[in-house]
Amino acid sequence: MARKAKHLLDELSRPGPNEVLRGDLALIGMPGLVFTPKSGLGLPAVAFGHGWLQPPDRYRGLFRHLASWGIVVAAPGTHTGPLGSHRLLASDLRTALDVCVGVRLGEGAISVDGDKLGLAGHSTGGGCAVLAAADDNRVRAVATMAATQTKPFASEAARSCGMPGLHLAAGADRVAPPVGNSELIARMWAGPVQVRTLPKATHLGFTEGRHWSGLLVDGKAQHATQRVSRALLTAFFLVHLTGEAEYLPLVEEDIKGAEITFDGDDDLATTA
Repeated sequence: MARKAKHLLDELSRPGPNEVLRGDLALIGMPGLVFTPKSGLGLPAVAFGHGWLQPPDRYRGLFRHLASWGIVVAAPGTHTGPLGSHRLLASDLRTALDVCVGVRLGEGAISVDGDKLGLAGHSTGGGCAVLAAADDNRVRAVATMAATQTKPFASEAARSCGMPGLHLAAGADRVAPPVGNSELIARMWAGPVQVRTLPKATHLGFTEGRHWSGLLVDGKAQHATQRVSRALLTAFFLVHLTGEAEYLPLVEEDIKGAEITFDGDDDLATTA
């Protein structure tokens, strides 16, 4: 019997069964983080784009969570300044996927399947993930959190994104209101797409800990926002990158605190 979405939310909001290793992208000449399960062959991988002024460390709980569920995560730490290039961060996200596929991870007990690649990001990093996906036909799924427009426009790049997309919108976002950012990106999306709105989430609610950028960017870390977003991203990538259909109810159905506010396709079935 299929489990209900609320039960899957509870399960996937907890750490998964895998022991997690942490590495550094600096070993290949790029600042940033890598989180992997301790072992596993043919794993899925996701490259993650940080938000404006946010270091990758502000998402380490999310990275560790995804890795505990068997997903390799690579997060470039480039373009973290106020004038960082959206186009170049998108390029670095594609390079991070290259690293996941082509560079030995861990002690040889880990490998990534080049047909199981995804992109994710927060704020401008979400917009950059869309830019990267539009130019990379390897990408099988894209998820964003409080995505913002970029230059070039992420909403225009979305027209070239035929893979499944999940966009988590922050209902209390005063930096990037959903209507002109995540919702607009979703309405331009070429493939199956969904917007879920977290009504109490702020723009920085998806980040962790404290950072000086809180003086400039509205919002602060929110445990409830992190809990729900971790579970939703985990379910989304497990379904679309690995074909684990048991988590489809959490991908397809409303849940309290993260209702579906836009569905661009009635069928978000797995593409794996």
